[in-house]
Amino acid sequence: MPNRSVFFVSDGTGITAETFGNSILAQFSAKPRHVRRPFIDTVEKALVVVREINQVADAEGRKPIVFITLVNDDVRHILTSADCRGLVLDMFKAFVEPLEIEFAVKSNHRVGRFSDAAKSSEYNERIEAINFSLAHDDGQSARNLASADVILVGVSRSGKTPTSLYLAMQHGIKAANYPLIPEDFERHKLPASLAPYIAKCFGLTIDPVRLAQIRNERRPDSKYAALENCRYEVREAEAMMRRSGVAWLSSTHKSIEEIATTILRDIRPDRLIY
Repeated sequence: MPNRSVFFVSDGTGITAETFGNSILAQFSAKPRHVRRPFIDTVEKALVVVREINQVADAEGRKPIVFITLVNDDVRHILTSADCRGLVLDMFKAFVEPLEIEFAVKSNHRVGRFSDAAKSSEYNERIEAINFSLAHDDGQSARNLASADVILVGVSRSGKTPTSLYLAMQHGIKAANYPLIPEDFERHKLPASLAPYIAKCFGLTIDPVRLAQIRNERRPDSKYAALENCRYEVREAEAMMRRSGVAWLSSTHKSIEEIATTILRDIRPDRLIY
């Protein structure tokens, strides 16, 4: 769908609208232009967005797709009125209103899910988890590993850092990560500091060709990035994890979300229930 725009309009950050909208759009082989319009919490702001949507409709010759998460009725009516020439998909009407009927209670119509974050224990746990993951990135520290929920191990550039941060930010998981280095391959053992915590370890591996491509972007024409070295490191890392009984998966063709969910399922299944 070339020359097609999708709007994500919210009275909060727009993250919910964009996450849900992108999940739906992923079912189509299309790359539309994305436009996020957060904090649309007044009628005046809503009118401005409608004018923008209508201008895009004129320029593209077709309806823009508009995902909205708006709880203020006056603001919602502006976006859902006939004056708006987009295809408006109202998440509030689709999900919240049917639940109000089913639960026989009115929702609190709260604007944004972060408005009382400072009072939320879950939010504070996420902040602590992020700080923990940053302090234990790339084997920086072996302190407090007993309090880690998961310890990611694998060769350098296999996806450990983004996965550990995603686990912390999205799930409040305290994730440390340890890169396997040449000395580990020579000893044919995982780092000794991980020995007491093998049950918490989860390995990431990667296709050596893909690893060489990634490393060449960082250190071109180096031994570190050479294909033969990448093959050696991946082979040795997988052998070490196999001997130590550490489960692993390949990050080559998996998203961060898929990797994180697999780790939760295998290491912390309790975190899939909340």
